[in-house]
Amino acid sequence: MIIKGRSIAKGTATGELIITDAPISFLSGVDPETGIVIEKGHPLEGISIAGKILAFPFGKGSTVGSYVIYSLKKNDCAPAAMINAEAEAIIAVGAIISRIPMIDQLEGGLSSLKSGMNVTVDGDRGELICKDWANS
Repeated sequence: MIIKGRSIAKGTATGELIITDAPISFLSGVDPETGIVIEKGHPLEGISIAGKILAFPFGKGSTVGSYVIYSLKKNDCAPAAMINAEAEAIIAVGAIISRIPMIDQLEGGLSSLKSGMNVTVDGDRGELICKDWANS
């Protein structure tokens, strides 16, 4: 199944989806050395986002978050791609400067997605391809 969205950062990536309904602050919310979510009480606390397709509603916090995303990429522990309900500048800039494929505004929103799905983010076309839709 292909879900249309809006392209934010070019490129494609395939992998396991991790989704949360909580916004993410990359500054002090994600360890740039490990890719583990460290924000106390966050639904993804203790989980590594490294190499995963990360879906979350939007970012929160300081503009330094863009550079934390860049540090994650330089440390080989960034998400393979990101999906937002509504991208805002901090996350969009981080994805663009880090060359992490990113899309937002999926038709139907994020509610039909489930962690563990195998998906491809196509940032060139603004699409999400759900490879195992029947298994979700």
